[in-house]
Amino acid sequence: MSESTRRAFIQTSAAAAASLSLVPGAFAASDDTLRVGLVGCGGRGTGAAKQALRADPKVKLVAMCDAFMDRLEDSLRELNGIKDIKDKIAVTPDTKFDGFDGYKKLLEQVDVVLLCTPPGFRPIHLRAAIEAGKHVFCEKPVAVDVAGAKSVMETARLAKQKNVSLCSGYCYRYDYAKRETVKRIHDGAIGDVSAMHITYLTGPIWHRGNDPKWSPMEYQMRNWYYFTWLSGDFIVEQHCHNFDKANWVFGGKMPIAATGVGGRQQRRDPKYGHIYDHFAVTLEYANGAKLFSFCRQMERCDGNVNDHVIGTRGSAQLMAHSISSPGGKDWEFGSETKVKDMYQVEHDELFAGIRSGKFINDGENAANSTLMALLARESAYCGKRLTWKQLLASNQNLAPKQYAWGPIETPPVPTPGIYTFA
Repeated sequence: MSESTRRAFIQTSAAAAASLSLVPGAFAASDDTLRVGLVGCGGRGTGAAKQALRADPKVKLVAMCDAFMDRLEDSLRELNGIKDIKDKIAVTPDTKFDGFDGYKKLLEQVDVVLLCTPPGFRPIHLRAAIEAGKHVFCEKPVAVDVAGAKSVMETARLAKQKNVSLCSGYCYRYDYAKRETVKRIHDGAIGDVSAMHITYLTGPIWHRGNDPKWSPMEYQMRNWYYFTWLSGDFIVEQHCHNFDKANWVFGGKMPIAATGVGGRQQRRDPKYGHIYDHFAVTLEYANGAKLFSFCRQMERCDGNVNDHVIGTRGSAQLMAHSISSPGGKDWEFGSETKVKDMYQVEHDELFAGIRSGKFINDGENAANSTLMALLARESAYCGKRLTWKQLLASNQNLAPKQYAWGPIETPPVPTPGIYTFA
């Protein structure tokens, strides 16, 4: 089949496939196998590939792409060593792509693409995939700057027009226990939500060292976490999960402003680029509600990842899946209830939606949750109260002048009172 004919076949057969259970042998034709491509072959990308291959009986991983071929080969080696999915891997030397533009070649080979690179590339890759008519799983966050988040908003609208899936990696929305907890909050179990207290307090993470053979661009990309144009800083790259849960709890209502503090006390070595190691931000809502955000990455400190929801008639703990209602009835999601891993559920529902024609589109929520994290970051960087209107009026773009191996500057660590949000 030609590429256009193949896409048409998959779309027109979706309704028929929906009537069949997703088990091996359920599909009559041999051409309804969904071809999957992975862009970004790190730990999260490798994990996403595993979950995609387990999500549907008629799926194959046919292409892979990474900026670095050694990362791709490590990922492929790991996937080929997994007994229950190795027969679904059909990557050949001709379908391994590297460099900055390899994703373009990969898109020619696949029906579904998994976008798992550092998030600085997400808006570009996502736009290209949707324009090519591909179904997409894209990891969180979906951008590192305002221009990128706006681009994702536009791409989400395009995905709806093209009738293709856009499933985001904000995985807590796919956790059955949290779905039930948030549903009860929305049903009024704790009254009106007046505040949330969210924390992402963890230790330091990896650093991949340096090599004299690496150019400055290669060094930054191999240690992408420490450069804002690639990661968005850790408040955007990791704490974004908590902002997404707040977006969910508040019913999609966005904050009107944020005031924050932050800095780096342990990350003083230049090898850690220019990101912070702690933030504390208060976000304001039009109805007077507040969102109190705290995140930290420091060694020898206590850890805490939590979401405490405070209502007018009680409170809820999202990570504990519990509701406390003074004078009312407490509730807790049954620990004896076995639920599927949320990372797997994402892919199960993505592929089921492709088969049924009920396409997922998480794009708008994912962009808004990312924007909340950007609002918090920028308020701390500049040391000013920053409004949502000011954020959306910006065209902040952190992308380098060119994507090429060679020199690239490292911006200074943002200094509150001196740094200016553009």
